[in-house]
Amino acid sequence: MGLWDKLTGELIDIIQWLDDSADIMVHRFERYGNEIKYGARLVVREGQAAVFINEGKIADVFKPGTYTLQTRNLPILATLQGWKYGFESPFKAEVYFCNTRQFTNQKWGTPGPCTMRDAEFGAVRVTAYGLYSMKITEPATFIREIVGTDGEFTTEQIHDNLRGKIGTGVKEVMPELGVGVIDLEGKVVAMGGMLKERIAPAFAGLGLELTEVQVQDVGLPPEVEQAIDKGGAIRAIGNMQAYTQYETANSIKDAAKNPGGIAAAGVGVGMGFGIGGQMANAMGGMFTGAAQPPAAPDAPPQAGTATPPPLPPQVQVFVALDGKQAGPFDLPALQQLAREGKLTRDTLVWKQGMAAWAAASTVAELEPVVESVPPPLPPEH
Repeated sequence: MGLWDKLTGELIDIIQWLDDSADIMVHRFERYGNEIKYGARLVVREGQAAVFINEGKIADVFKPGTYTLQTRNLPILATLQGWKYGFESPFKAEVYFCNTRQFTNQKWGTPGPCTMRDAEFGAVRVTAYGLYSMKITEPATFIREIVGTDGEFTTEQIHDNLRGKIGTGVKEVMPELGVGVIDLEGKVVAMGGMLKERIAPAFAGLGLELTEVQVQDVGLPPEVEQAIDKGGAIRAIGNMQAYTQYETANSIKDAAKNPGGIAAAGVGVGMGFGIGGQMANAMGGMFTGAAQPPAAPDAPPQAGTATPPPLPPQVQVFVALDGKQAGPFDLPALQQLAREGKLTRDTLVWKQGMAAWAAASTVAELEPVVESVPPPLPPEH
């Protein structure tokens, strides 16, 4: 420090802290050689406390107010210094200002997942996070236990320690609530109250008061959240066929995000509705509690029943007519050829999947066609 700073420090007789930074908890008042003049004025503002330290020992603590530093209002320091009848010369002491207002919006979170046993999902790994508020209530204790000789102490320097205390405490509190993981979010207020009660003594041991603990959210594993979503969808929709349609719609949305996805989704829609109908019939008993008899063969479709599966693909057959390949023909066209006598049991035919041309009577799909044609009339005598 230069000569001018030394002289200026000796002329100043007001000790105060004007910094209003939001994160500073403790600030040491800097004086050249820590010298304070007799009769100096000490100003402690609302939301502050001033702590005098003499040769490493905590002496007097001042609450908000304006003080003239004399022997009568420095009883502990006077004893430490051996002042019996007052003094007039400067004395040495360190002055620490503590910010005693509330420090809010301090974040906390579980250091790792908490494993809970749930009646519905079994062992589930749960996390939680939120905010807490605190303030310095015992400045001397806080300086002795935490600050030490640090000239400026901020919330960041103690943040990890306090956050760890809350994060560890919540891992003990969640199982004690006695509710399933799905119901934890409805207990965040009660959880915050239990946390505050559980952890407040640890804060008090540091000279702090834990004024509030908020639990803002409870995190569940992705697979549990998906199970909850699907379970809610089934209960809201009410039947398996509608749920299949719901799943199909979701697949279309996902497929649209990928090149060529819409075409694949189109195939999935047909399969989804068809398979969904079969699943609805097969699983109907599971949702109603009793097996259902099949509908009569000729019974008309009823409202609310499952849609039938898609029709099987049509047979496409090539036919050898007059020594030439003709077709392909579907079943109605083949039946017409049979009625006209152009398709018989011995007529050569071919369809996809056959290695070579063969007689129509050897193709299973054409047996009903060729057998429905009467044989030729016997010759007349």
